[in-house]
Amino acid sequence: MRNAALLPMSLLAAVALACGQEDPSPEPSPSSEDTYPWKLPAGFPRPKVPADNPMSVAKVELGRRLFYDRRLSGNGTYSCGSCHEQKRAFTDGLGGALGSTGEIHPRGSMSLANVGYAATLTWANPLVTSLEKQALTPMFGENPVELGLAGQEEELFARLRAEPIYQDLFPRAFPEVQGAINLDTITKAIAAFERTMISGNSPYDRHLAGDKGAMSASALRGKDLFFSEQLECFHCHGGFLLADSVTHDGKTIDEVTFHNTGLYNIDGKGGYPAPNRGVLEVSNQPGDMGRFKAPTLRNIAVTAPYMHDGSIATLSEVIDHYAAGGRTIPSGPNAGDGSKNPYKSEFVTGFLLTPQEKLDLIAFLESLTDSDFLTDPALSDPWLAAP
Repeated sequence: MRNAALLPMSLLAAVALACGQEDPSPEPSPSSEDTYPWKLPAGFPRPKVPADNPMSVAKVELGRRLFYDRRLSGNGTYSCGSCHEQKRAFTDGLGGALGSTGEIHPRGSMSLANVGYAATLTWANPLVTSLEKQALTPMFGENPVELGLAGQEEELFARLRAEPIYQDLFPRAFPEVQGAINLDTITKAIAAFERTMISGNSPYDRHLAGDKGAMSASALRGKDLFFSEQLECFHCHGGFLLADSVTHDGKTIDEVTFHNTGLYNIDGKGGYPAPNRGVLEVSNQPGDMGRFKAPTLRNIAVTAPYMHDGSIATLSEVIDHYAAGGRTIPSGPNAGDGSKNPYKSEFVTGFLLTPQEKLDLIAFLESLTDSDFLTDPALSDPWLAAP
């Protein structure tokens, strides 16, 4: 892909070594014995499942319990679900996420819709490619603090062992290790649950399946604009996920891409405000300044505010940003003309829309909302109901 910061595994290894991190080992291949009863939307391939963490109904249910369990925070006040609310497509409505200790994070919580198909996780770290490994960051990370479990591993295990539900679920989910409660089984269960967060029943999907009344005339016009060379949106938000950096079962090569959209240009040389400088924070390569992951646009109407730092409030303003070919901030510490950012993607060139065309484009984006996904009981908090 043109100007898209493509990072093959050989380069990931080099970046890891340059940053003092271990060479990322290849992810286990998908398990041929994965017999989980997937309920996939039309056109959706099966998610890639690591060989050492095959799916099971019991494991998914355990992961669901753990995902919503506040015992997974140091002070017992937060769960994964605190920053990933189902009604918001598993985001939280904040520009910067709020950790369990009250620390405001520099970036927003990403949507977990279809996260099992993500070739890379988080906004700007090409080295995080496994849901199992990613789960450790919110649990034990200290900069910023999310769940705040650093140094409390044994206390966490004791809390979970004392819960009668887990005394049943862990052995059923992990019979091969006699139901051990440890970081390996905890993260594997959470990852298994996250792989079931599949969203593919929006009006747009129903239209593709042949329901000609699923989308309004305005949304259909907006769809044509979205997939046109005039707007270029589909280059970074294409395919069945309306995203790039996608992987799935049977895919042999995963392309990991990040993009600079001209959101900032604080020094006239392409600068983004620290600590939100994109892949640069990992690679230390100047060309990676301001490069962030293009998230899925599925359910985008319920995931405001937008961009990695929540600095754009509405879909209308997001369209204005891309129409201008980059954002201009006239004053203040982040002042600058993003349209002149030298690292900006060549897909962000600007375009003209009539007022009606803009409304049509917004109507299309709103047609990507999957109401069933936002209310699916199988993804909801099981602790709110009677055990």
